[in-house]
Amino acid sequence: MNLKIKYLYALSIFFLLTAQIGHSQSQNLPQPKVSKNQHYFVTGDEKPFFWLGDTGWLTFGKLDRAGVDKYFKDRKEKGFNVVQVMVLHTLNVTNVYGDMALINEDVSKPLITAGNNFKNPQEYDYWDHVDYTLEVAQKNGIYVAMVPVWGTNVAKGNKVSKEQATEYAKFLANRYKNRTNIIWLNGGDTHGNEFMDIWNAIGSTLKTNNPDQLVTFHPFGRTDSSENYHNAKWLDFNMFQSGHRRYDQDTLPNSFKEDNYKFVQRDLTLKPIKPTLDGEPSYEGIPHGLHDTLQPKWTDNDVRRYGYWSVFAGAAGYTYGHNAVMQMFRKGDKPAYGNKELWTSAVNARGAKQMIYIKKLMLGFPYLERVPDQSLIANQGEKYDYLIATRANNYALIYTYTGRKIALNMAKITGDKVTASWYNPRNGKETKIGIVENKGIQEFQPLGDKKDGNDWVLILRSK
Repeated sequence: MNLKIKYLYALSIFFLLTAQIGHSQSQNLPQPKVSKNQHYFVTGDEKPFFWLGDTGWLTFGKLDRAGVDKYFKDRKEKGFNVVQVMVLHTLNVTNVYGDMALINEDVSKPLITAGNNFKNPQEYDYWDHVDYTLEVAQKNGIYVAMVPVWGTNVAKGNKVSKEQATEYAKFLANRYKNRTNIIWLNGGDTHGNEFMDIWNAIGSTLKTNNPDQLVTFHPFGRTDSSENYHNAKWLDFNMFQSGHRRYDQDTLPNSFKEDNYKFVQRDLTLKPIKPTLDGEPSYEGIPHGLHDTLQPKWTDNDVRRYGYWSVFAGAAGYTYGHNAVMQMFRKGDKPAYGNKELWTSAVNARGAKQMIYIKKLMLGFPYLERVPDQSLIANQGEKYDYLIATRANNYALIYTYTGRKIALNMAKITGDKVTASWYNPRNGKETKIGIVENKGIQEFQPLGDKKDGNDWVLILRSK
């Protein structure tokens, strides 16, 4: 190889590396926004955007570049289009490369170095790694829902003032003003009625500086952003955390317990209308109630139930989570919540593979026309036997978690007759039932025995 060819080869490698590690962006994703009917999300061209999220909370701190590539590629393949991440888990957070995010644990003083050369540790910093992650997410068609600072850092020790929070939010807004694949989750597993001046400062600063980027509030378990911030100008949509406890473990007064659909039903009665979704239901693989590792663990059955219950109630999407993935558990890490599985294995959990089927089902019908409609159901039930329905003019979808008989009040959709079929949430397969008269009360018996996790969606289409 002569010197000229060697030079050109070296130059091409240099530009390839520069493209991979620099601030240059791949093609921007369409900016998501609230739909005209204010119930759902659409992209800029008004195409439906069904939020299918994953909780990768510790991605920025615990994944190296190879891990980032692997994780987002996997989530794209499984149909996820949103990943929820903490920007600052703690004020002394350090990423896998030893880069600290802040100077003296002060959120108003991000630790920034000149340049972004990954080969030179003196140039590459914590925020460059965040930039890299956002770029990888974008290339995989994924939006990153970022929590600026996790709630415990504000709630404990008064370590974050309103003034510091405002400066930090200005930094984030300026650094990511040209990013179309960012959504902001203010708060972070925290009580919405505490430190409201700080959360309002962060939310309003982000929204004022970048009005096109969606903003919400990620609240404490069994609570909802709407309880404290529904009328805040910076809040574009509501998010609730239905939590990780069983019916019998929840002693809170007036709690919705496991009935996460009740958050949606309540939120959609509020004015102005805003989209809402479950941003943290029970994680797959986590103990019931979180802290007692001797308790049973939530399974794929449970994450499906939370998904279909909330979406059929009118939610604009759903966020899945797994115990190992949310903490990006690696070999040598100190276990939390009884987890022993590596994140690289847990990304293939059964529930994670099944989430795509709810997204495909919802987008397989005229999405923006649909409304929740419990008047369809003649034998509604309660707790795990609860049946829930959503419909438009020419289709209806009814979900049963236990495979119990479904009795329907017909004539809620158009046509003298309807075609009926069963949709399997575990594998996305549809089985035809036949043609049914669209009048009176009709009964439908799902396949299999009645038991928790034998869930089915009954599909009715106008004929």
